[in-house]
Amino acid sequence: MEGGAADYNPRTPEDVFRDFRSRRAGMIKALTTDVEKFYQQCDPEKENLCLYGLPNETWEVNLPAEEVPAELPEPALGINFARDGMAEKDWLSLVAVHSDAWLLSVAFYFGARFGFDKEARKRLFHMINGLPTIYEVVTGTSRKQSKERTNNSSKSNKSGLKNSRQSESYTKASKTPPPKDGAESEGEDNEDMEEHGNTLCGACGDNYATDEFWICCDVCEKWYHGKCVKITPARAEHIKQYKCPGCSTKRARA
Repeated sequence: MEGGAADYNPRTPEDVFRDFRSRRAGMIKALTTDVEKFYQQCDPEKENLCLYGLPNETWEVNLPAEEVPAELPEPALGINFARDGMAEKDWLSLVAVHSDAWLLSVAFYFGARFGFDKEARKRLFHMINGLPTIYEVVTGTSRKQSKERTNNSSKSNKSGLKNSRQSESYTKASKTPPPKDGAESEGEDNEDMEEHGNTLCGACGDNYATDEFWICCDVCEKWYHGKCVKITPARAEHIKQYKCPGCSTKRARA
């Protein structure tokens, strides 16, 4: 941003949040759908490497910035050194925690640089806090918590979104989970939709939405936007057992 800071002066909390969300999407891709590629790039034999989320929803593994001080806060250094000394799941979780910390530091760096007041900072944090963390997406924490709430409910829907393992996800003609057997009250419908809204896409981390096509992995039972894993409703009809990119690469490596 040196020499071009004036271009950023009109930035608002909403602008910074869009930047946050785009960088977050890129890092989630690295740790979920692109995990095999990310794993290979984090060679422990190389120098200190960092995971960067970019504003165009992509990611890169690279050396830290050379300029001092850096243009933006730096991500955690040396994520590659721990790759072979930990279980892959634990290593990815560790990188996810550091990624969350970096995203927050970048967002509030912008907030300080652009002179956000108390209300603007509060609005920015509220928007950020509305999204699950990268750690929650990678580990499935939010999904597990939602499942526990479902199991503890006396109105658990056996054919609902959380317990369904059919790989034929909902098509445009049926975007919402199938109803329970028998009549339901309006209150129960609203409760079901609120419950499904806690479901997160295993790739981008966004919440369930009734106007989007979803598909469930038959191995890890995570749900994905069709667009995130490049599966269309027509293609899903011919898949007997769907495996998400993460489960497919793990099986191939094994």
